[in-house]
Amino acid sequence: MRLQRLLLLLSCACLTATAAAQSDEIRVPDDAVAGAATLISVNGSGSATFYLIGPNTSLKRNVKFGKQIQLTAHDTQAAGRYLVIVCADTCRSAGFLVHPAKVSSMTFLAHPSRAPVGQGDIISGVALPFDEFHNLVLAPENVQFELTSAGKTLMSRQEPTQNGVAWFRTSSGRSAGAVQMTASVNDLVTRKVVQQVASDPCNLRIKGQRTAKGIVVETDPVRDCAGNPVPDGTIVTFTAKNGSQTSTVDAPVKKDVARAEIIANGDVVISAASGVVMGNELRIGGQ
Repeated sequence: MRLQRLLLLLSCACLTATAAAQSDEIRVPDDAVAGAATLISVNGSGSATFYLIGPNTSLKRNVKFGKQIQLTAHDTQAAGRYLVIVCADTCRSAGFLVHPAKVSSMTFLAHPSRAPVGQGDIISGVALPFDEFHNLVLAPENVQFELTSAGKTLMSRQEPTQNGVAWFRTSSGRSAGAVQMTASVNDLVTRKVVQQVASDPCNLRIKGQRTAKGIVVETDPVRDCAGNPVPDGTIVTFTAKNGSQTSTVDAPVKKDVARAEIIANGDVVISAASGVVMGNELRIGGQ
């Protein structure tokens, strides 16, 4: 804690010096890279105290003027701005930047986990490249995004990162099933899976017949407009009208078909709906 407070006070004092004076007295690296050893030199003679303040670093050393000061790979693992302070009779300072190293890992986020088929701009992905020290790589990198399903390429697009982020948005395909999503930079590949599911039912049709207890009515196999079976549990609402009387039954789809039993006498008109989709009307006469 005492060292950190001292470094803070020294940095505040030394930042008031002019840039020209700093560059003449302390030579700092122009293109330092995270995790790479680098050198700093200070003009003059005699002994001094050397301080280094960085994003994840605060260190103090006794050094000799006129000799190079070596910073190890561990000293500069965090990318960002570093401040060098050298104190003898007076304190001098200089700053330098440490840039991220090359890309070694990538975070890939995909949304949503389940997407209805045939929907525009519903699937999106974001890629963030990092170096081996977990620094976000801010230099532009070309990220290759690809979506494939059942061996077919649904989308292939290259996007450059901007401030360390590359992203895309695209439409879902026509067939239900798993979609493989990849984001790659050079030989580094990260994968995600999005499940495409059937969209709303389409072309709903019903059939039925009287029984001893009433009327049994069921749908033909319920599919979306692309021909994909809707998932089990999708609700189909059957409505029966008999004169001024109306009754409804909600039935879940099981194995592609929704089935219900309606208690009604006389001539009955039965219809079905699922979401905003209406089916055909079915007229069944009385016994």
